[in-house]
Amino acid sequence: MNDSALAEPQIAANSSIPPDPDADRDAPLFEDIRLLGRLLGDVIREQEGVETFNIVERIRQLSIRLHRDSDPSARIELDELLNGLTREQTNLVVRAFSYFSHLANIAEDQHHLRRAHTQMLAGATPGPGTVAHAAARAADLGLPATQLAEFFAKADIAPVLTAHPTEVQRKSILDCQWKTARLLDARNRLPLTPAEREENEEALRRTVLTLWQTRMLRTAKLAVMDEVNNALAYYDTTFLRELPRLHNHIEDQFATPVPAFLRPGSWIGGDRDGNPFVTADILKRALNAQSRKAFAYYLEQVHELGGELSSSELLVKISDDLRGLVERSPDRNPHRDDEPYRRAIAGIYARLAATARELDHMEALRHAVAEAPPYADCAAFMAELDIIDQSLKSNGAALLARGRLRRLRRAVELFGFHLAPLDLRQNSDVHARVVHELFETARPGTEYEKRSEEGRIALLLAELATPRLLASPYWAYSEETEGELAIFHAAREMHQRYGRQAIQNVIISKNEGVSDILEVALLLKEVGLLRPREGELDVNIVPLFETIGDLERCGAVMDKLFSLPAYRRLIKSHGDLQEVMLGYSDSNKDGGFLMSNWALYRAEIVLVEVFRMRGVRLRLFHGRGGTVGRGGGPSYEAILAQPAGAVQGAIRITEQGEVIASKYANPELGRRNLEVLVAATLETTLLPREHDDPQPDCLAAMAELADHAFTAYRALVYETPGFEDYFWESTVIGEIAQLNIGSRPASRKKTRSIEDLRAIPWVFSWSQCRLMLPGWYGFGSAYRAYQEKRNGKGLPLLQRMVREWGFFRTLLANMDMVLAKTDITLAERYAGLVQDEALRNAIFPRLRDEWQATIDALLAITGERDLLASNPLLLRSIKNRYPYLNPLNHLQVELLRRYRSGAPWNDDPRVQSGIHLTINGVAAGLRNSG
Repeated sequence: MNDSALAEPQIAANSSIPPDPDADRDAPLFEDIRLLGRLLGDVIREQEGVETFNIVERIRQLSIRLHRDSDPSARIELDELLNGLTREQTNLVVRAFSYFSHLANIAEDQHHLRRAHTQMLAGATPGPGTVAHAAARAADLGLPATQLAEFFAKADIAPVLTAHPTEVQRKSILDCQWKTARLLDARNRLPLTPAEREENEEALRRTVLTLWQTRMLRTAKLAVMDEVNNALAYYDTTFLRELPRLHNHIEDQFATPVPAFLRPGSWIGGDRDGNPFVTADILKRALNAQSRKAFAYYLEQVHELGGELSSSELLVKISDDLRGLVERSPDRNPHRDDEPYRRAIAGIYARLAATARELDHMEALRHAVAEAPPYADCAAFMAELDIIDQSLKSNGAALLARGRLRRLRRAVELFGFHLAPLDLRQNSDVHARVVHELFETARPGTEYEKRSEEGRIALLLAELATPRLLASPYWAYSEETEGELAIFHAAREMHQRYGRQAIQNVIISKNEGVSDILEVALLLKEVGLLRPREGELDVNIVPLFETIGDLERCGAVMDKLFSLPAYRRLIKSHGDLQEVMLGYSDSNKDGGFLMSNWALYRAEIVLVEVFRMRGVRLRLFHGRGGTVGRGGGPSYEAILAQPAGAVQGAIRITEQGEVIASKYANPELGRRNLEVLVAATLETTLLPREHDDPQPDCLAAMAELADHAFTAYRALVYETPGFEDYFWESTVIGEIAQLNIGSRPASRKKTRSIEDLRAIPWVFSWSQCRLMLPGWYGFGSAYRAYQEKRNGKGLPLLQRMVREWGFFRTLLANMDMVLAKTDITLAERYAGLVQDEALRNAIFPRLRDEWQATIDALLAITGERDLLASNPLLLRSIKNRYPYLNPLNHLQVELLRRYRSGAPWNDDPRVQSGIHLTINGVAAGLRNSG
């Protein structure tokens, strides 16, 4: 038995994977995978016995034969082996293959970082997606420094972290993975002696053993504050340390002053859309936790800074302002009489500790030298750091100012005392009910909800014109209304405590008209966040357009909104800036992949023109998910594919579910991902692009394709009798709802309706059964109808669109990636779970035919022979996972069949645990869930 067999990457000699000129460079990747697989195999043998190890190895070998050679005997033997496993063996096998997927992910991430580091050492030209590449392009074009400075002065880039019910990994698992990544990095990047290498491998063995002995599943459902704390962990690993470094690097790269322009945001603790557990108390606790995280970091850095700045006044001069800071310091230690910087910093530490105590009831880890008055605000803290900075620079110590002090000052500029702005979000239907109740209690018979859109607008404008309040402290409102008013009151309280930066945006889900926006304005007025007489608004009101119909109307809605003098006055108080959010997830569930992307693209074009005509600056907020079915895909290409004028130095993008961990758990990867956002935004805003201006015939062809795809998608999902039953029975949607992976319910209402189902579990479920329907369905039908209309002669135009239009090329590339992860044979096994044979036979053949038609169409347009032919590295990565991923799907189907058959299977917690383990493992193997 080969100890390393568990990790052997297998590619057949007759594989359809095209040769990769960089294949030799991937040898270290396979070496790492073999190493981690060998260690995992050793752990399984030691912890669970040789019999379990042999079962896992036999399953792996059969899966390779089946996938590589389509060997029918391998299928029969594999089915017999999997179906014959005991319940205990099943869960051990699932854990083995799941953990291998986790370890393979780590090896891949480290390999990408290693290759980038090697290229840098070799002096290779920086590639696309880096600030250096953007700087080189700007220099080649002779872009003046003033234009760059203007870009950074106005730039506003924000990855916004959201909690969603597909973030399947526990933090304990992520911690083990991070330790493994660091050990691999040390092993490969640094020359190690034989003894050090042996010590490193032992440490890796410990982390793999810890991983094996760590519970993969949560035993209790996540609360909102659990999600808050999980997100805050990424500030420790990445944001607090890497964002200041990135800003300083960019400032040095372009040799121009760069203000803080890239700040993470958050929805966690403020997103109430369908989540009854987000309350006013949770909002306050979330911001308190964020603030504590910021203070803990500042206190640590100020303490370290005091240890570093040991300059003696006997040897150096200091500024008068610093001398004043020293005189105000409570530090009277005679041993530091000649060390002005240390004494000044001791005073800063004391004031910072007092501020943390006053704002957050937080005691500093290290006690201050003495009591000191708290800072009035973050600006006062920054002012004292600036005094130290200027004193160093003006007295021959500028180099000292460029170290920890520079990074700390940048961090304070970025994060303030609130750490990150927390958005509020609620559904427009809730706002309408609350406003209706307020009117009815203040003026019975108003009947707000029965009014037309014009009638609502007129009533709301009249009420907004007066400072009079509708709500009364003496009236008992419904629980819903009380809760919404409490949220807005809490927001005002948080403004008073942490400043307006703490809560900047109020987002309206399912925004359909102008009245939806004015309703929020009215609620803000009720708590003093909008003051009509002064024309002042303390937050941004952000409409979210997320269905196909809403996207088609969004331009008209915003145009009408800007025509209202009262609202236009409010926008003027915000520097003529209005944010609009576009929903990728729900538009996809509503109209399918192709129509969703086209509707979003058209919406952006219309919004750019409306805002230009109205003299308002547009900031788009893209509600993208992790998967292509929810708007995901490579961020760099996605931003570059935006229509002209849609990205003018300002963009916000949601970071959702498993994407947060994959992007930001590793600080080096995190910095690269943040740099990608900067580079793409800069290039899209300032540098000429070849694909900004698609020709009219391209736009017309895209519109036609989208219409055909929309018809095909709606016909399947919303018009096929029994499709809801097919979906619920052929996927793990019911079991996902039982997983302890998020605080929010999977559906907005207690129904099986697809309309009420959240887009995230919708996509997650199709990913698990390996069909990935939201990422491609309808394209094959669209291509066929398009060609039939042109007697089969429409292909040249579509091929030209790939060459000349970045949007269309990116769309097809994302679909290519999704289709490469599908497995129609496995999907057919899931279809076998549908009890109604007639229903199964009516739907699955349609899915299979459309899947094949879509692949044929894609390859015809791109001119490739196979999926991902232009990306052999990614293709090889996906292919190498199949021997470890496919057994998980086979086991999932069998476990679902047993569990749904009733007693005794559905009473056995091991069966339910096994299903949930497979869900986790498949998500890890695919590197996405929802």
